[in-house]
Amino acid sequence: MYQFPPLKQVIDQYGLAAKKSLGQHFLLDGRITDDIARYAGDLTSYNVIEVGPGPGGLTRSLLKTGAKKLYVIEKDARCLAIMQDIKSIVGEQLEIIHGDALEVDIESIPAPRKIVANLPYNAGTQMLLNWLDMVYHNPAAIESMTLMFQKEVAERITATHGNKDYGRLSIISQWLCEVRTDMELPPGAFVPPPKVSSQVVTLTTRSRPLVDVKKETLEKVVAAAFGQRRKMLRQALKPLGADTEKLLHDAGIDGTLRAEQVDLPGLCRLAQAYETL
Repeated sequence: MYQFPPLKQVIDQYGLAAKKSLGQHFLLDGRITDDIARYAGDLTSYNVIEVGPGPGGLTRSLLKTGAKKLYVIEKDARCLAIMQDIKSIVGEQLEIIHGDALEVDIESIPAPRKIVANLPYNAGTQMLLNWLDMVYHNPAAIESMTLMFQKEVAERITATHGNKDYGRLSIISQWLCEVRTDMELPPGAFVPPPKVSSQVVTLTTRSRPLVDVKKETLEKVVAAAFGQRRKMLRQALKPLGADTEKLLHDAGIDGTLRAEQVDLPGLCRLAQAYETL
């Protein structure tokens, strides 16, 4: 088993204060990071990708699981020396990539891949959308993603119809992946503590989307349907420029419903109907 110096000692040694501009909130409790690593499942045959490792709390937990190889993507140059110190202990099991995760080509990392990360608050949603687009074009690109978000974002990912948080992020996530909420963490679990709670969510990529429809079409229909959430669908869908009544009839959807009242298969049927008009 690897022996690492205490995280507080590492932070003091490198004068590592979290940067608000990078959305950083460090998770230092090894029991919590061990739990997150466990939620990601068996990692022994996977190339695991961590974004924004910071002082390396989750990094250590992922290495201890016996991950085949861990690739850390770090934008903050201050953290690179910490990662190099860890690499001096674990050797080739760790690969360090200095860059912005929004720009790094994940598919340049050998498959099979899993992503496990405490995502920065200011870019986590966009990172997820980028990865979902990747798995839409290639379901084998990422097998699963175990990710920490601020609670309100996590709830938008996992929400189902009838919930106020149900919308584009819920629909695209659940259309392409099976989603699961793993744990919730209070602000006090982090240094510095954020203003909100956080949640860990696991998204496991489906071998094919839940319903066969083009992503561009589904996104267009969802954007129209939820663009005016308070309106009935027969009104909300008018910006599509289609025969709304025929569209709803063909999809078997009641036009007096609001978008948030229609389940994922129903919205997919709307998109399929729109494709065939």
